[in-house]
Amino acid sequence: MKAGPDISRVAALVGDPARCNMLTALMTGRALTASELAQEAGITPQTASSHLAKLEAGGLIEPEKQGRHRYYRLTDPDVAGVLEGLQGIAARAGHMRVRTGPKDPALRRARICYDHLAGDLGVQMLDSMRRQRLVRQSKQAIELTGEGKRFMAEELQIDADALTHPRRPVCKACLDWSERRHHLAGTLGAALMDRFTELKWAARDTAPGSRVVNFSRNGEKRFAALFGAGE
Repeated sequence: MKAGPDISRVAALVGDPARCNMLTALMTGRALTASELAQEAGITPQTASSHLAKLEAGGLIEPEKQGRHRYYRLTDPDVAGVLEGLQGIAARAGHMRVRTGPKDPALRRARICYDHLAGDLGVQMLDSMRRQRLVRQSKQAIELTGEGKRFMAEELQIDADALTHPRRPVCKACLDWSERRHHLAGTLGAALMDRFTELKWAARDTAPGSRVVNFSRNGEKRFAALFGAGE
């Protein structure tokens, strides 16, 4: 066996349908209980406990205790990025789930990817930032420019210098499963989503397990003024 990271172990953990459903549910960024995750996966609580133990041992989720309750969340935003990328591969290969509904177009338009904006509007935002030279991108490497820092401070009151994190880049490209192009992740992507929520431009769907992000009419107008699709 060749030395190096054991991809097969991670793939086996993600490849089980029940565990995949659990991980997908945690892409909302919210911490969920074992009972909630069992419901998302369509399995019994006892079976869920076994799956959760394997996911925790594999480093994909981590528990958090609050009072009598034990919650689970993804260990790192990078896990969500990998899952989003796998969804893109599945969509491209035609491996789609048959359950569709009114929220499918909404999910494609704007959704949360752990803590940042994804979907059509997320891709549109990154495209606009490149066009305005707020960021420089070379493949998956993205860097906020000086003009980008000024833009964030003046237009959205975001201090880019305060976004530095020892374990997470300020800007990162995340492959969008529905658009099959990149949207913006990293601490800046999270700060932008937080700011849109603070300004009441956007709000996350309150339905259990939903990743849909709904923009208000004013929010869409303000978002388009800053990050319009262009020509």
